[in-house]
Amino acid sequence: MRTAFYSIVCLLAAAFFVGGQSPQTISLPPDSPKWDLQQVAKPAEYLGRKSLMLNGGGAVVKDLEMRDGVIDMDVATPAKRGFFGIQFRLDKDGANGEWVYLRQHKSGLPDAMQYTPILNTGANWQIYNGAGFTGAVDIPRDKWFHLRLEVAGATARLFVENMDKPALIMNDLKSGIQKGQVALYVLTGETYFSNVEIRKTPDVPWKRHLPPMPPGTITNWSISPSYDALARDLERPLTVREIGSITWQDVEAEPPGFVVLYRYREAPHLAVSFSNDFSKRLEPQPGTKVLYARTTVTSDREQIKKLLIGYSDEVSVFLNGKILYRGRSAQYFRDPGFLGIVNAENDALYLPLKKGANELVLAVSEIGGGWGFICRLENVDQKQ
Repeated sequence: MRTAFYSIVCLLAAAFFVGGQSPQTISLPPDSPKWDLQQVAKPAEYLGRKSLMLNGGGAVVKDLEMRDGVIDMDVATPAKRGFFGIQFRLDKDGANGEWVYLRQHKSGLPDAMQYTPILNTGANWQIYNGAGFTGAVDIPRDKWFHLRLEVAGATARLFVENMDKPALIMNDLKSGIQKGQVALYVLTGETYFSNVEIRKTPDVPWKRHLPPMPPGTITNWSISPSYDALARDLERPLTVREIGSITWQDVEAEPPGFVVLYRYREAPHLAVSFSNDFSKRLEPQPGTKVLYARTTVTSDREQIKKLLIGYSDEVSVFLNGKILYRGRSAQYFRDPGFLGIVNAENDALYLPLKKGANELVLAVSEIGGGWGFICRLENVDQKQ
């Protein structure tokens, strides 16, 4: 009887261990049937190793859904220029999730690596930038080096070669997806992966680390559907009738004040003519999308206020039915190396407010890299 009891206890203990209460590592060799290889992706040999080669392609792990875990791999790339990395917590369509990647051509520079959420098929690197999103790291060429991604709750840490100190700490993951698929992805630039392992870890509490909302930030907006930007006169204000005919959606800016439009509208994917030819920057870009955002600014008197504004990629600003400003901040537009990073301090204009309600309308156009805007008001009288 005692022997039978002991055997049952051992079986239960083994079942408990195998059932996932203890970490379990999944190894994924290049020829594993668990890989779903997409576009330019195939098993290959490189620098003496069997590996997966990606170049404008992805490798999704089939039948795996991960919340928290550790992803390890070795990477090697001969490419002088490229974008390679790890996508995680992807939804089943791959339209939303998280992506952390390295840029070979930026090795050692402040944006050699970047984290961005993927929202409605679009990366948002122009909006989410700086601490917690970008960082400097040396990216070796023509040699194997190790990458590790640790995902825990609303945070993640990327290690590059040095496994004792994270190269990038993502302290507030932005997609909002708490569980999803894992994939290797290379936008461009021949890159090889080997010794890929995934280990799920126990879930930790979901704790956000939001930045503060600066004073004067305009947080409440209503947005229109998206339209073909080339079919509209974006320097003409909407008429009262047009405003009344639009179905508006109320949205709220997220700290530190961004209205991230990919959260609400699908991202356009253009072949931008001036990305490689600066002389073409004034050409119309077929596929550009635009939407209108409106809010009410209430003033206790007639006065002028300063509007700090950042946007991607183009904006027209209208106040009480009159245009005050037209700006373009698309990648490559202002100079061939221009990135179009969005900050409230990018541009400023002065709003002649009347006493009472003032209608502020933005026409925000998108080419790529993150569709959104941020607005803050400053009291001019306090500066005089």
